[in-house]
Amino acid sequence: MTMNEVKESLRNIEQKCKLFQQQQFTFITALEHCRENAHDKIRPISSIGQVQNYMEHHCNNSTDRRILLMFLEICSDLNKLCQHFEAVHTGTPITNNLLEKCKTFVSHSNDLSNIRAKYPHDVVNHLSCDEAKNHYGGVVSLIPVVLDLMKEWIAHSEKLPRKVLQQVSEPQAYYNATGTVTYPCQSTGTKLWSKKPKCSQFTKDSFNPRGKDKELSKPPWRPPGGKL
Repeated sequence: MTMNEVKESLRNIEQKCKLFQQQQFTFITALEHCRENAHDKIRPISSIGQVQNYMEHHCNNSTDRRILLMFLEICSDLNKLCQHFEAVHTGTPITNNLLEKCKTFVSHSNDLSNIRAKYPHDVVNHLSCDEAKNHYGGVVSLIPVVLDLMKEWIAHSEKLPRKVLQQVSEPQAYYNATGTVTYPCQSTGTKLWSKKPKCSQFTKDSFNPRGKDKELSKPPWRPPGGKL
């Protein structure tokens, strides 16, 4: 996947995230209902896996299920995008650190109860009271925090030399139509020369001292005591 493709994927996810954030109150209400059904009113929402468990086992209406599923789909999209980032380039210490943070945050078992999105994000401020902030501050902060990290990853990656971003995945050897092994001489990026490479093709006669080339190298025959 190229840099332009991952940027486009991130833009698509951002559009979905905007729709989700507009429904934050619906999301919190759905989590409240699930916590009541699960008799789990003490601990905060601490992981993506906990939200999935609520949806699968403690969700009783379609509205709650729809918004919880939307949250889980966004988390899944972010997780897949992390994998696409790895295919763009091998990484630098800075980009690798950013990517590892993203992968950790979108892990199903990661404890996100202490994550807090900071300015300019206001998702935590939209929560109604201290109790709500303590219970839901992490789960509403997760997506904005990961999006910021991904944008930072792209910003650092775009500063890398172009050759670092080009994926070179050409074979060391290939077989032509006759089954003879040939070796590419030159390539540019991932594109091999379309014409027949001007490379050596080794056959058994190439190493035979009694082959035809050996015979052609003999001097012309002269009759004994005569001239040509």
